[in-house]
Amino acid sequence: MINYIKGTLVSITENSIIVENGGIGYEIFVPLSVMDRIGQTGSGIKIYTYMYVREDLIQLFGFMDQDGLEVFKLLITVSGIGPKGALGILSVMDTDSLRFAVLADDAKTIAKAPGIGIKTAGKLILELKDKLKLKDVVEDALGRGETEAVMPVDNNRKQMVSDAIEALASLGYAPADAMKAVRSVSSDTYTTVEELLKLSLKNM
Repeated sequence: MINYIKGTLVSITENSIIVENGGIGYEIFVPLSVMDRIGQTGSGIKIYTYMYVREDLIQLFGFMDQDGLEVFKLLITVSGIGPKGALGILSVMDTDSLRFAVLADDAKTIAKAPGIGIKTAGKLILELKDKLKLKDVVEDALGRGETEAVMPVDNNRKQMVSDAIEALASLGYAPADAMKAVRSVSSDTYTTVEELLKLSLKNM
């Protein structure tokens, strides 16, 4: 198994990149989110990969971070979703948006991915929802620095961010929208979770 490839970005196509390492050019299929983050040809790149093997086919799928790779591997466990379907999903939404869509039963958002209909999106939600918990998702996002706008300098403030997101979700707001609203609040504008909630509601 190839966990990642580090080398020179040689070329970029519509849905894949070529990375040269040790005199070998690896074609790696990537989501559009990766296309937005890679540098220019000739620059160095490190990309995490998943090797897909069939009797007549070997393909590499790549992501800029370990989180993208792990979510991709989770998606392809869903019956009816192969590597290209999973890549399509991660091309229209980032990993946290997907997690929140699953937790919020938001099949319409997931179905915006090419080749993924409402029925398949519903199946995805059904099969993955038990594997995800809102608190874990929020903490994972915070741990990756996804909430830099409100990233706490101590555990107390980090807990306020988590509590605010959960509170908004419990009020009926889509978890993805709740997280975006809380993320947009500057950390120097509140000292309590109540203040953070009030400011966040203005952004909903």
